[in-house]
Amino acid sequence: MIDTTPTRNLALDLVRVTEAAALAAGRHMGRGDKIRADRAAVDAMRLMLNTVQMDGVIVIGEGEKDEAPMLFNGEKLGTGVAPQVDIAVDPIEGTRPLALGLSNSIATVALAPRGTMFNPGPFFYMSKIAVGPIAKDLIDIDAPIADNLIKVAKAKGEHVEDLTVVVLDRPRHDKLIAEIRKAGARIRLIPDGDVAGALMTAMPETNIDMLLGIGGTPEGVLAAAGLRCMGGTIMGKLYPRNQLEIEQAKKLGLDINKPLLMDDLISSEDVFFAATGITSGDLLEGVSYFRDGAKTDSLVMRGLTGTVRRIIATHRLSKLSEISSIQY
Repeated sequence: MIDTTPTRNLALDLVRVTEAAALAAGRHMGRGDKIRADRAAVDAMRLMLNTVQMDGVIVIGEGEKDEAPMLFNGEKLGTGVAPQVDIAVDPIEGTRPLALGLSNSIATVALAPRGTMFNPGPFFYMSKIAVGPIAKDLIDIDAPIADNLIKVAKAKGEHVEDLTVVVLDRPRHDKLIAEIRKAGARIRLIPDGDVAGALMTAMPETNIDMLLGIGGTPEGVLAAAGLRCMGGTIMGKLYPRNQLEIEQAKKLGLDINKPLLMDDLISSEDVFFAATGITSGDLLEGVSYFRDGAKTDSLVMRGLTGTVRRIIATHRLSKLSEISSIQY
């Protein structure tokens, strides 16, 4: 007989984590200090993660690449009791936009059962392609761009000219952008934030159909967690920046030519994901402050049930300050 007793939805604990990080970091919007903003988000996220009922280990941390305050790989967090989980964090995805007062900065965290989350080791970058549920079984990262666009358009009952592709605005993507334009699709260039870009492919109201390009490996794993919950998919390939990283891949037994599928990035359906907007963007509204309070906008997801919640919360900062060491 199948046990139908509801199990604990840790995503509802995680939203308190991302809300705290966003509230702490949001005060630094436009102040030009990425490190100080990241420190505020890291400290808030660590404090709140340690209240979650879990035996957690960070597999995906962001500090090493950013040379910023760290939630470091291998760090143990939580209350120390079951379940045993892997943790992926990005206290601020988009530190530069936050520091400059630009859009699309978010706080994100994901959990998956121990041993089911991809550990990229020293590889900070990967090539990615992401789509929503309708086209999830059709894409191939090794196929020509035009072929992928034709398949996605056909699955959606549209023309390639109707599709919109999200691409990070980087010089390394000049050739990719030319290929997308030649195929006839539209392009949304974003300065940062390809976790949000990937998630939008699974949200019809955003009118984003695909994400393409080279971005962070940590962000790829976080996006995989969210897309696993939403029914979409992401494929990737490790993108070594130099010969040293190629040699490191060989030592670790990683094939840089082999595509990383969803099951390689997150191999369990029992995954949890949360994100809270710090600055307003296409995915989430940023933190807004008012007298003795603030409002946050979050996405909260659970893979086992496919439940996606949008949580708009108001916070009384004077009351929070009475019971928390976080500087709101």
